[in-house]
Amino acid sequence: MTAPATTSPVRTRPPRVLVLGDLVLDVVLRASAPIESGTDVPGRVEIRQGGSAANAARWLARLGARASLVCAVGRDGAGRSLVAQLRRDGVDVHAVRVAGHRTGRIGVLVAPSGERSFVADRRAAIRMEPGDLKPEWFDGIELIHVPAYSLLVEPLGSAAVRAVELTRSRGARGALVSVDLASVGPLLTHGRREARELVARLQPDLVFATEVEAEALLGRHAPDGLLEDAKVAVIKRGARGARVLARDDHATAGEPPLRFDVATTPVAAEDSTGAGDAFDAGFIAGWLLAMRTGHVGASALHRATMAGHRAAARHLRSPRTELPPG
Repeated sequence: MTAPATTSPVRTRPPRVLVLGDLVLDVVLRASAPIESGTDVPGRVEIRQGGSAANAARWLARLGARASLVCAVGRDGAGRSLVAQLRRDGVDVHAVRVAGHRTGRIGVLVAPSGERSFVADRRAAIRMEPGDLKPEWFDGIELIHVPAYSLLVEPLGSAAVRAVELTRSRGARGALVSVDLASVGPLLTHGRREARELVARLQPDLVFATEVEAEALLGRHAPDGLLEDAKVAVIKRGARGARVLARDDHATAGEPPLRFDVATTPVAAEDSTGAGDAFDAGFIAGWLLAMRTGHVGASALHRATMAGHRAAARHLRSPRTELPPG
C-alpha cells in the first residue's frame, strides 16, 4: 500500500527592509512625582538604545523581516555598544563611524501622567553624507523606510535622498518607499512648504503620521491631502486605533479615496516611546507579505494595520532593558 503523499508547508521568504536614520542613546528621566522647579523629585534614570529608525529596524527583525539599518555613530564606546546590541537583536547594521562627533543622545522626560518631552542632541547621527553609502547595501531591498528626522538636516537629508535613489535602482523590482512624519517640531523647522517639498521629493508609496503631524504638514484638518504625495497614508491615533487612506491609480475621476478606521485595544503603559515605530514595523511587514500575494486592496491594508497594532501593543507590554556597557 502506497503511503499518502504529504505536502510540505510553503515557506515565505522574509521581506527585506532597510531603514535609514538615527541610532542614539536615550537618557530616560521618569519622574514619579510632579516636576518642581529648583528641587529634586524621585524617579528613575535609565540609559537605553534609542532612535526612531533603530526602533523600527529592531521591530522589523523581531517580526521576521530581514532588517538592515544604515546609520551614523561616533567613534566611541556608546556607538560600539549601540551597534553591538542592535546586531544581537537580529538587525544588519551598516554604521558610518564619524570622527570628531560623539554618538547622538536624546533626553526623554516622562511625567507621572505618561506625557513625554524630548531634548535632541543628535551629533554624529546627522553627519552621514551621500558618499558614505555603499551601493551593495541596497541590493534586493523591497522597501526603504525613512523617518522624517532623516530628511530635515544636512548632510543626512541628502544621504536619505541618495539612499532612496539607490533602493529604486538596485533594490528588488518595484521597491517601495515609506516615510514617517515623526515629530511636528523638527518637521516645521524650515516651514511647511519646505517640509512638504522634502516629502514629495521622495515620491513615497506610504506615509505614516499622527493627526497632529498631518495637520502640521498640510495646514488643514483633512488628512486626505497626504494622498497627493503617497498612494497610502496611515494616520496613527493612539488608543483610538488608526485611519487608513489609499488612492487607486485606476479609479475614475472624482472617485473618493479608500478610507476606513481600524480600532485597537488600549494598552496601559507608563512610557509610549517607540510604540509608533513598532506600529510602522508591523504595518510594513504585513503590507509587504500581502503585496507578494497580489492582495493590495482594503482587506490587505486592514490586516497590515492590525499587524501594526499588535506590534505596538507588544512594544508597550515589553520590559525596557538598559543598554549594556560597551
